[in-house]
Amino acid sequence: MQTGIARKMDGLGRIVIPAEMRRAMDIEPGDEVVIGFEDGAVILRSAGAACVFCGSASQVGGFRGRGVCSDCRDQLGA
Repeated sequence: MQTGIARKMDGLGRIVIPAEMRRAMDIEPGDEVVIGFEDGAVILRSAGAACVFCGSASQVGGFRGRGVCSDCRDQLGA
């Protein structure tokens, strides 16, 4: 991670994502995001950017209205 901003978590486990990060990620109020855990880090990404089957963010394209990576599309025979 190249940059970081310290934030405190509230009593309900919520953390505010700074406006400049939301703008950089093109996240708007009401957008769905995916929160994951990888190599000891919490990962946040736009829900539309991940494969619905394996969670990969690499080479994701549309398949019947869902985001599916090229590997999973190949397995589906699409």
